[in-house]
Amino acid sequence: MSTPGPVGGRIENDGIGIAWLDWGGDGDPLVVLHPNGFCAGMYDPLAFRLADHYRVVGVDLRGHGASETVTDEARLGNDAMAGDVIGVLDHLGIDRFALLGVSLGGGVAIIVAAQAPDRVGSLMLCEAIALDPVEREKQGVAFEDAESPLAAGARRRRRVWDDRASVETSYGSRPPLDALDPEVLSAYVRWGFVDRSDGSIELACDPDTEAAIFGTTRPRGPTHSFERLADVRCPTSVLCGSRTDLGTEWFTAQAEVLGVDLQVIDGGHFFLFEDLDRAGSLIRRTFA
Repeated sequence: MSTPGPVGGRIENDGIGIAWLDWGGDGDPLVVLHPNGFCAGMYDPLAFRLADHYRVVGVDLRGHGASETVTDEARLGNDAMAGDVIGVLDHLGIDRFALLGVSLGGGVAIIVAAQAPDRVGSLMLCEAIALDPVEREKQGVAFEDAESPLAAGARRRRRVWDDRASVETSYGSRPPLDALDPEVLSAYVRWGFVDRSDGSIELACDPDTEAAIFGTTRPRGPTHSFERLADVRCPTSVLCGSRTDLGTEWFTAQAEVLGVDLQVIDGGHFFLFEDLDRAGSLIRRTFA
């Protein structure tokens, strides 16, 4: 299953080009925000399944997808990304919307909901990266004299490939991307790489961007999002995977601040993208 193709565009916000995809569809706007290193296009197969209920709009967070490359940690704060999201929605004339964020996208979604309480009708957080300051401090101490494994791994990512088929074969054979539904993987490879003049393709998200976001020194990052949870006023759902490689206590703490029950879904960190039919049902039920 695939869509005929979303309408895309790009605006300038805070001096940076920010791209978006609008799948159209019937019903109220649903804004979707992606994980670190990915792009809005990975939601394409889900948007198709939700078109009878929602107008799905995805934003390429700064430094990702078709948005302008940003590698400066000082310009990669969650508050800055939230401002980009609001800027896109202002440009599209979308005043009120439901909001879904996965991983990094969840951390940014929290800031959007806190900054625009009259505009966000409901919020769905899937393994949002929003971390209690005490836990974040423990993390920082653990990697005080070396880069975190996630950041180091991001910097080692291969930037240039011969073609998209090679990427799909490679990514689809090893964790964590081997758990993605094949449609999601194909959508990510379609929109998450750019064509080069020599016929090869290159990662749209610079590995240095991904690494900077994974780093422990980025300002206005996971702890900032956690602190802003207290300012979220809309109905919110907090979900995590049963086999998450992150600490379940992260998400329990988020749920406690919001006064809701944590929902544990079978799967890993990217559980929302592992079973598209289940994901569609989860989203409809959450935002009903």
